[in-house]
Amino acid sequence: MKEITIKELGRLNKDEYTLVDTRDEGLREYGMIPDAIAIDIESDVNEAKAKISALPKEKKVIFYCEVGRKTRDLAEEMFPQGWEYYSLEGGYIGYVREMTADESKQKEKQQKAEESIRKKFHKQLFTPFAKACKRYNLIEEGDRIAVCISGGKDSMLMAKLFQEIQRHRQCNFELVFMVMDPGYNKENRALIESNSKALGIPVTIFESNIFDAVDTIEKSPCYICARMRRGFLYSNAKKLGCNKIALGHHYDDVIETILMGMLHGAQIQTMMPKLHSTNFEGMELIRPLYLIRESDICAWRDYNDLHFLQCACHFTDTCTTCHEDGTTSSKRLETKKLIKMLKKDNPFIEANIFKSVENINLNTVIAYKKDGVRHHFLDEYDSN
Repeated sequence: MKEITIKELGRLNKDEYTLVDTRDEGLREYGMIPDAIAIDIESDVNEAKAKISALPKEKKVIFYCEVGRKTRDLAEEMFPQGWEYYSLEGGYIGYVREMTADESKQKEKQQKAEESIRKKFHKQLFTPFAKACKRYNLIEEGDRIAVCISGGKDSMLMAKLFQEIQRHRQCNFELVFMVMDPGYNKENRALIESNSKALGIPVTIFESNIFDAVDTIEKSPCYICARMRRGFLYSNAKKLGCNKIALGHHYDDVIETILMGMLHGAQIQTMMPKLHSTNFEGMELIRPLYLIRESDICAWRDYNDLHFLQCACHFTDTCTTCHEDGTTSSKRLETKKLIKMLKKDNPFIEANIFKSVENINLNTVIAYKKDGVRHHFLDEYDSN
C-alpha cells in the first residue's frame, strides 16, 4: 500500500479523503486523529471489509494504526478494486509527534497547562492530589522524590502537579524528574523529550536494555518487563539520592485492580497509595494521583491539546498498557466496561468499590493473609 506523510495529509482538503483508524478500542479510547472514523480491521475481517466498501469511493481512503507498520502491510484483498488507498506514515504516533514539533508554541503550551491546573481544573486535579498527599502522608519534610515519567498522560500530569504543590512551599522537599528508556524506538523517545520540554519538565533520562532482555520471554513478558522496570527505577532513584519514587496510577486504576483481583485472581487486594520497597532499603513507592479520576486527566489533556504516548512497547502495536499484575489490556478494558455498565444502575458503584477495601470486617472473612501467614476463621472460632 502507498504511504502518505502527515505533511501531505495536512495539505489535502478534508473533502478529499476519509481517515480510518484501524486500532483496537483500547487505543482509540486514548485518542484519535480528529475527523477519523473507526474500523477495527483485526477483530472481524468480514465486517471490516463491509465497512470499507461502504465508504465514499470518490475520496482517498487513508488508514492509520499506532506506528504505521500494520496499515502499510494490509492485504490488497481487503479493499474494493479501483479505489485510492494510503497508509499514514508513522501512524498515530507520527501524528502526535508532528503536533508537538512546533517549538515556537512550547512556552505558550506550558503556561496554558499550568494555568489550567490552578484554575479550570483545580478542583478536579490539584485538590485531590493535595488531599491524597496529606491523607496518606506521601510527601514529608526533607523528601527527595523521583517522579517517574513514562511519557503518558498520567505521569506527565503528575509531574506538573508536583511542580505546583512545591510552589506552595508548605513542605520542604526536592524533585527529580526521571525517565527510564527501556529501549524505546527513536520516535517515541523524541516524543517524550519534546513533551517534557514543552511542559517545562526538566527530565533526567536513564537508558536500559529491558525490552531486549524480555524479548524472548513467552510467558508473562509484560509482568516481567514491569518488574524489571520497577527495579531499575528504584536503583537509579537511589543513585540520585532519592528516598521515594512516584508513579502515576490513578483512582480508576485502583478500582479496576480491586475488581480484577476478585474476578481473575480470586483474591481481595488493592493498589496501595504507598509501599516500602522490599529490595531497596530506605526506599518507598508513592501514588499521589490515587484520588484523581482518569476522565479528569483526559479532560485536562484535551483542553490543552496535549498528545502523549499510550504505550511505547516495541513488541506490539496494540498494547494498551503494561500492568505489573500480569493482566492484559483486554481484561482491563473489559473491567472498565463492566464498571461503566454497573454505574448506569448505581451511580455510587465506583466509590463503593474503592471504599470496599477500607471497610473489611475480619469477623466476616473466612480467611486472610498477613505477612505471608494464612489465618482462618476456624483458628479462633471455638475460643469466642
